[in-house]
Amino acid sequence: RLLWKLPTSSRHFPFIPANRPDRLTVSSVSEVDSRVNLLGLDPEGVKSWCAAMGEKPYRAVQLVRWIHRFCEDDFENMTNLAKSFRAKLAETAQIQAPAVLDCRYAADGTRKWLFDVGNGNAVETVFIPSENRGTLCISSQAGCAMGCLFCSTGKQGFNRNLTTAEIVGQVWTAERTLRREAGITDPNDRVISNVVLMGMGEPLQNLDAVLPALRLFLDDNAYGLSRRRVTVSTCGLVRQIDKLAASVPVALAVSLHAPDDALRDKIMPVNKKHPLADLMAACRRYLAVAPRDFITFEYLLLGGVNDADAMAYRLIDLVRDVPCKFNLIPFNAFPDSGLKAPDEDRITAFAQILNSAGIVTTVRRRRGDDIAAACGQLAGEVKDRTRRAERLVIQKEEAADFFAATKKGSER
Repeated sequence: RLLWKLPTSSRHFPFIPANRPDRLTVSSVSEVDSRVNLLGLDPEGVKSWCAAMGEKPYRAVQLVRWIHRFCEDDFENMTNLAKSFRAKLAETAQIQAPAVLDCRYAADGTRKWLFDVGNGNAVETVFIPSENRGTLCISSQAGCAMGCLFCSTGKQGFNRNLTTAEIVGQVWTAERTLRREAGITDPNDRVISNVVLMGMGEPLQNLDAVLPALRLFLDDNAYGLSRRRVTVSTCGLVRQIDKLAASVPVALAVSLHAPDDALRDKIMPVNKKHPLADLMAACRRYLAVAPRDFITFEYLLLGGVNDADAMAYRLIDLVRDVPCKFNLIPFNAFPDSGLKAPDEDRITAFAQILNSAGIVTTVRRRRGDDIAAACGQLAGEVKDRTRRAERLVIQKEEAADFFAATKKGSER
């Protein structure tokens, strides 16, 4: 059962601090505490850990249910566990999600959390409520190394991959918080009905941590989501798409954003290693195990860059052999991006061309842009280890020259 309710006492306030310290912590609790963080273990991991503690398999099932269905972090409250087991748990284990630094509310009900992941880094998570669902957009990395020109996260650079506990902890904290605010006590009533890995980072670059998290999201004793309700978004890492297909084939969304290699090379450097022909082939392979009979292509519309009618017709040719739907995303501005949103008539015309070709096409509504929670705006706080700022200057100059040359060519 899906239930959600915004807290009436605070929904009209644009910013709510969460006892934020003057600076981010040097290290998270899980990094300095020798106890195992159970949020980082998938169901089989919990089973193995319990077996090593001398406990029977059914104890692992009970433990998973307490942690993820009841969102409980106090072992003493896990009343159907033996006292001796609870004592062992208190001594050797913990349930530790990343600390919440900030929480912000948008006028449309969207909520954004800022989570401390240690060493001066913080990641953002967004809850998007609607009439029939509650979608949580979570992060998988502190920063992003993909360097997409249009993404605020990429502008911050990259520090590290998140752990499984840090990924799962975002869902655990959001579900626990939203349930308590709504007064929900039945573990079968959940607020979050969909989880999308579309926040900070490239999920497929962190598969070792992402795959156990996905198994928890799908497990009936944990979050109990169907494969259709869990979506992994990727910029197009071909070999990792195949690995996801072989391991936990949830719904796949591919960030496309250009109909040809020449343009995609400029706005998405990953395309130089994984060109469109290879990416389309990987999508066709994924369909054999996908929970849906189509791939979702995300297409960010950049004013004057990739929103011309000719681009739409080239997209139709590109995906002709890939059953798909398109999600058009008008660009959401962020400081110093050097890019602009398309005009409304361009959005309408672009969508109409794709729909007329028989491709289901939707335009994503802007949600949470007043708190920088919209698509492409998540940034968090990242201690960059990649000299991204220096490389971004060069990338912008090369892209600007390419855009100018392309525009001149189309005017001749």
